[in-house]
Amino acid sequence: MHNIFIIYTGGTIGMVKDETGTFVPFDFELIKRNLPDLSRLNYKLTVHSFSPIIDSSNMKPEIWIEMAQIIKNNYDDYDGFVILHGSDTMSFSASVLSFMLEGLQKPVILSGSQLPIGEIRTDARENMMTALEIASTKHLGVSMIQEVCILFDNKLFRGNRSFKYNSAKFEAFRSPNYPVLVEAGIHLQYNQEALLDNRDKEFILHTRLDDRVAVLKLFPGISPNTIKSILNADVRAIVMETFGSGNTTTDQWFLDLLKEAIDNGKNIVNISQCKVGSVELGRYETSTGLKAIGVLNGYDMTFEAAVTKLMYLQGEFEGQQDVAYWIEKNIRGELTIND
Repeated sequence: MHNIFIIYTGGTIGMVKDETGTFVPFDFELIKRNLPDLSRLNYKLTVHSFSPIIDSSNMKPEIWIEMAQIIKNNYDDYDGFVILHGSDTMSFSASVLSFMLEGLQKPVILSGSQLPIGEIRTDARENMMTALEIASTKHLGVSMIQEVCILFDNKLFRGNRSFKYNSAKFEAFRSPNYPVLVEAGIHLQYNQEALLDNRDKEFILHTRLDDRVAVLKLFPGISPNTIKSILNADVRAIVMETFGSGNTTTDQWFLDLLKEAIDNGKNIVNISQCKVGSVELGRYETSTGLKAIGVLNGYDMTFEAAVTKLMYLQGEFEGQQDVAYWIEKNIRGELTIND
C-alpha cells in the first residue's frame, strides 16, 4: 500500500458556486465525493486541509513556510506528497518549495484544475489521479520523482521551470526552457535524463525567506522617475525584465541609475521578458554595459523562479555578495548555463 500525504490548500479544484453564481473555495470532502475511484486505489491517503481554505491569489511566504514544514514533519512516513493548489500562483509555490526543500528524495507534486471537480467537463479528476500515481511510483524502492513538480493536463513539469500561460484551456502550464518530466498517456512515459537524482544528498528544510524583492519591467519610453522609484525601494534585490537576450537601452542616464543602485548594495538580476531562451550578457552592445556595472545574469530562469530564489537566498545569507554569487548558480535545476 502506498502512503500519500495530500495537502489541500484550496483552489478551483474544490470550489462551488455560491448564491450569486461566484466560485468560492469549499473543502476536501467535496473532492472525495466526486472521486469515488479513490477508494479503489491501493493508497493510504492522509489529508491536511488548510483552514481557512486559501485562494491562490492570497498565497504568501508564511503559507509557503507552513507547507514546507508540513512536508518535513511527515517526510519519513510517506512515499510522496500531493499539494492541491490554485493554478494562478502555483508556479510561485512550486518554485519556492523547490528551494526550501533541499535534497528532496521524494515527489512533491502540485496540481489542481481549471474547472471545479463537480463540473461535468472538469479536468480535476484526471489531474488528481495522475498526480497520485506519479507520487507513488518507485523503481527498485526509490522514488522516480525526487523534486517539486507541477502536474497539469497529462504533463509533469519541473516546478521551478514552469509558468501559467493560459487561463482558458486545460493546458494551463508550459516549461519551454526545460523538457517535460513525465507524459501521461496509456502509460506514464518518464524522461529519465531530465529527472533530478538526489539519492546522495541530505534532505534539509529551509524556512527563512526574505521578501525584500522588487520588479523592474522595462518598456520603450519608461521614464527615469519610474525607474528611480523602483530602484530606491526598500529592497535588497530587483528582478529586471529586459528585452530579448537581456538587452536594455544604452542611454547613459539609465546605466547610471542602475550603477548607483548596485553601488548602494542592491542586487539587480537580469531575466528576459521572452518566455523562451536565455539572457546572454555581452552578446549585444545593448547588454555589454550591464555586465560591466555588475548586473547579474538570470540566464533562462522564469520570473517565478527568479523572485522566489531571491527570497530564499536573502533568507539564507545576510551578505549581498553571497546572494549575488548563488543567484547565478544552478542549485535546484532552475537554470541552464551555456558556456
